[in-house]
Amino acid sequence: MEPRAGVSKQDIREQIWDYMEARNLADFPRPVHHRIPNFKGASRAAEHFPRLQAFKMARTIKVNPDAPQKNARFLVLNSKKTLLVPTPRLRTGLFNKITPPPGATKDVLRKCATSQGVKNYSTPVGLDSRVLVDLVVVGSVAVSEKGWRIGKGEGYADLEYAMMVSMGAVSQGTPVVTIVHDCQVVDIPETLLEDHDLTVDYILTPTRVITTGCERPKPTGIVWSKISCEMMGKMPVLRSLHCREEQAGKDVTLRDKRQSPPGARAALSTVRSPRELPLLESGSLQGDDVPSSTVYVGNLPRDARVSELKRALSARGAAPSRLTWQGPQRGAFLHYRDPAEAWQAISRLQGFCLGANTARVALARHQGASGLAGGRAGEPHPDP
Repeated sequence: MEPRAGVSKQDIREQIWDYMEARNLADFPRPVHHRIPNFKGASRAAEHFPRLQAFKMARTIKVNPDAPQKNARFLVLNSKKTLLVPTPRLRTGLFNKITPPPGATKDVLRKCATSQGVKNYSTPVGLDSRVLVDLVVVGSVAVSEKGWRIGKGEGYADLEYAMMVSMGAVSQGTPVVTIVHDCQVVDIPETLLEDHDLTVDYILTPTRVITTGCERPKPTGIVWSKISCEMMGKMPVLRSLHCREEQAGKDVTLRDKRQSPPGARAALSTVRSPRELPLLESGSLQGDDVPSSTVYVGNLPRDARVSELKRALSARGAAPSRLTWQGPQRGAFLHYRDPAEAWQAISRLQGFCLGANTARVALARHQGASGLAGGRAGEPHPDP
């Protein structure tokens, strides 16, 4: 199957999905549209995996959590290698290490390789774990024999790889494998590729093993100009990497970050006293609107002073344009100029301590009428 001339990535995705559904090549879950397709023969395609020299030499292998790679995950565990699986949508971290119970039989290993098994037998792998990934397996919607790859359009595989580069887990020499149906191997115009797109070195299908010989460079790290504030809000691990790279002096300007006028500086304005503000429950602030550019800092020491907090925030490079002090509630609201600046502050305040207390740092959210018990309609609260 060849794509039509003048196509986009989405055109190719739709063509593959339609073809697989029309010819009943797809397996559960269906329909395959907007998914990494699970296909009939996926287990057979994965049987080529242990025969690759790259597999034999690898000790730690990252395999995506999609259904067509279930047998690949089993084969990694059955070979007594370390299996890493990305967390779904990167919401709670980057990797989970799958640890089967002692003496696990093949049947138990097969359960460990399922989506439920990944949940039951996994432990998070932190950014400081210094993990080295020897081999990467990604899902694809379409792939070319040259190694060009198209995913389902959400960019998670590309971002996962870029994050692995940023944490030093992979290098340009780390092989990348994809497992697909034969019909998913198509010509892809190179003009569709962007610098952040991940390429593959091996393609496994039910009938073939394709060595692509791809020489196009893989992503060299996270392209922050393509990352939105919304993505930062959903992925704590991304915020941590953003903070690290900013501290290393890299350009980490986000896609929707509004540039400040030349010479503009964030300065703390006059702090409102408790008398000017009704005493509400901890972590809430009265008002008609709280923008997403407001950050709540809680669990401060009982004897904390405003001046002490201001100095600590400035030292972290997280000085807000305005601060609302809630001393009796042991907290404060930090008001920034825009959501991107707020998320940047949250990233910089990871692990923030004042005195002996580790502060709670969260984006403030609006509390509606049906919200927390005891709260007033329209009051903002720290995000849970």
